Amino acid sequence: MIKVENLVKKYGNHTAVDNLSFTVEKGQIYGFLGPNGAGKTTTMNIMTGYLAATEGTVEICGYNILEQPEEAKRHIGYLPEVPPLYMDMTVLEYLNFAAELKKVPKQERKAQIREIMQMAGITDVERRLIKNLSKGYRQRVGLAQAIIGYPEIIILDEPMAGLDPRQIHEIRTLLGKLAGNHTILLSSHILSEINTICDHIMIIANGRLAASDSPDGLKRLMAESAEIEMTAAGSREKAEELLGAMKHIRSYTFEKTAEENGMKVRILTRDNVDIRGELSVAFTNHGMPVLSMNRVEKSLEDIFLQLTEEQVREAEDALRPETPETEEDVMRPEIPGDAVSDVPESGEEEKDGGDL
Repeated sequence: MIKVENLVKKYGNHTAVDNLSFTVEKGQIYGFLGPNGAGKTTTMNIMTGYLAATEGTVEICGYNILEQPEEAKRHIGYLPEVPPLYMDMTVLEYLNFAAELKKVPKQERKAQIREIMQMAGITDVERRLIKNLSKGYRQRVGLAQAIIGYPEIIILDEPMAGLDPRQIHEIRTLLGKLAGNHTILLSSHILSEINTICDHIMIIANGRLAASDSPDGLKRLMAESAEIEMTAAGSREKAEELLGAMKHIRSYTFEKTAEENGMKVRILTRDNVDIRGELSVAFTNHGMPVLSMNRVEKSLEDIFLQLTEEQVREAEDALRPETPETEEDVMRPEIPGDAVSDVPESGEEEKDGGDL
């Protein structure tokens, strides 16, 4: 459905999108994640034809968005982060206007708009001016205009920004209804919603793709080690002896616990090995009953931070100006070439040119 190849977007010396490539398959909901300034909105604006790329190509259903914009845009419905609403229009007037712009046949407009308003839950406000609507209703109206014409692809930039929990639930339910007949690509800072809604997640940082997989696939990708949290009774010295003898343990740390005569330890294993059974047997056999034991699963937030932290740090280092080593380096005038070394020291004769 969507094919992005070697996409680059530069603003002067700043590279917002850096050689980005990915594909979006039919009939799935894709989540687009990244820290602020990662290039999400820029990428979406290029994909929808609002911006031109510096380099690279974007194909929508086989059409190049730059070379064949009209054909490509016919397959896209787009909701920017700030919905493009005309505040002095009623909801019905605005959707009729959007249908006209999208060249929906006149004989189909009324039935299509009626169906989309019902789907978006805005039928009861169709005669109201948009400026008098709440943020949640305005977001629904913006989403409704993106659905006009029933495009195969719906691209949504922060569709849940600024909404309360009830409104977020309503938008999530609506996206679930649309998923069967449309391919949806959405960006969001609400990681729990991305994890709940999306079939596939793409994470970008500094304009580059950091990871692309299903939510479960990302968790498996990042699970280089299993983390176990255990509380047991007994002495810390004996616990250290037992833990140190287990070959699958990478590291462990002791933490404070409210349990009397107990200890709490956080354990990292090698190669994602689950050693809960081994731990339970070893501690119990040495008279140290295990009070609780849990395997700690990484959340999408943990994965997001881990994947983007290094790239964000690299970008910050690149922007940090180099500082001279000494004050002398600042004060010494720059001499073209290595002129100082070309001047012979006092009393030293030049060895070349003696025959002249």
